[in-house]
Amino acid sequence: MASSCSLQFLLNITAQSKGLKKRIIVIGLAIFVCQAAFAQVRFSIATDISLLRNFSPHQKFWAFGQGVESDFHFSKKNSGYAWLNYHTQGAFTNRFTATADSSFTVPQKLSYDVKGKWRFRQVSLGLKHYFKGGYDVENDWNIYGAIGFGLMFTRVVNELLTPVDTSLYTLSPAPAIGTDDFKRLTLDLGMGAEYPLAAGIFLYGDVRTTLPASDYPSPLLHDTRRVPLPLSANAGIRILFSFGE
Repeated sequence: MASSCSLQFLLNITAQSKGLKKRIIVIGLAIFVCQAAFAQVRFSIATDISLLRNFSPHQKFWAFGQGVESDFHFSKKNSGYAWLNYHTQGAFTNRFTATADSSFTVPQKLSYDVKGKWRFRQVSLGLKHYFKGGYDVENDWNIYGAIGFGLMFTRVVNELLTPVDTSLYTLSPAPAIGTDDFKRLTLDLGMGAEYPLAAGIFLYGDVRTTLPASDYPSPLLHDTRRVPLPLSANAGIRILFSFGE
C-alpha cells in the first residue's frame, strides 16, 4: 500500500507541473517526502559557511556564502540531499575596445574597462554516499561524496568604468552595460568528511563544484565559455534527527 500511494502521489504532482526543470525538482522532492512518510523518519539538518572561487574565463572572482541542507537517510550509506546556497557579490574587470564611427575620428580605437559583478544563488537535489562510516557513525571520521542536479540563479551587473563618447564610438557588442538575470541547469559534485562532536551532532567540511548542464547566452557575459564554473570550500554543523524508533 505504501508503494502504491507514493506512486500515485508522484504521478499527481508531476502531472500538475509544467516544464522539464520543474518536473525534475518536483519528482526529487516527492521521492524524499514519500520515503519519509512510509518508513522510519531519519533526517538531518545542516548549515555551513563557504568560500567560493569562480573559474569561468575572464570572469574569475571570490565570494563568501552560506548554505542550508536537509539530508534524508534511506540507508546507513546512502542519503538524499537538498541544498540551498547563496553568496555575496563577486567582482572582476576586463578591458574592451570601442571603434570610431567615422574615419576622421582620432583615435580610431579606444580601450575601455567594464566592471562585472555576479551574485550566485543555487538549489540542488541529489544523492550522498558514505564511502567510510555512515550518517549515524559517532566514533570515527565519516567520508562521503555527493552528486546531483540543481538550478543556479545569477544576478549580473556591468558598469562602464572608462568614459566613452558614444556619439563618436561604438562599444563592443558584448558585454552589454546594465543588469540581467540568468539561470543554469547544473551538475553538482561534492566530496567531504565529517567528525562527531556529540550525540547526533557532526562537524563537516567539503569541497563542491558546479558544472553547467544548460546554456543561456546573456549579453552581459564577458565570456560565454564555461559559465558558471565555481569551486567552493564549505564548513558547517549537521544535526541528526530520528523519529519512529
